[in-house]
Amino acid sequence: MMFPHIQTKGTNFEVTQKHELLLEQKFSPLGKFLEGKTDVRCEVEFEKIGVHQSGKIFRIEANLYVEGTLFRAEATEVQMEQSIDIVRDELKRELQHANEKRKSRAKRGAQLLKRMLRFGK
Repeated sequence: MMFPHIQTKGTNFEVTQKHELLLEQKFSPLGKFLEGKTDVRCEVEFEKIGVHQSGKIFRIEANLYVEGTLFRAEATEVQMEQSIDIVRDELKRELQHANEKRKSRAKRGAQLLKRMLRFGK
């Protein structure tokens, strides 16, 4: 599955087509975790912290809604690309955790059902 369209917002920052393409490129590998999901939406906010002259001035916040479940990540770094990478890795970790949890619950239920069928209890 392809990653869904990403809604972008900029705070003290103008989001260009280049930034949207970079997001699409960086987030597209996350599409494999969304196989078979129908209600998926992603919102990303770019923010340039205006007080600082240097240091961690680029903040990226991403909200990924998958069938009513919210996966959220944010990062503040020196470069915008670094922030995007950190957010992508955090979303990937959360999606992997949710998939593993779902699989283990299904496996536990199947084991319980098999035990009940085997012993008739």
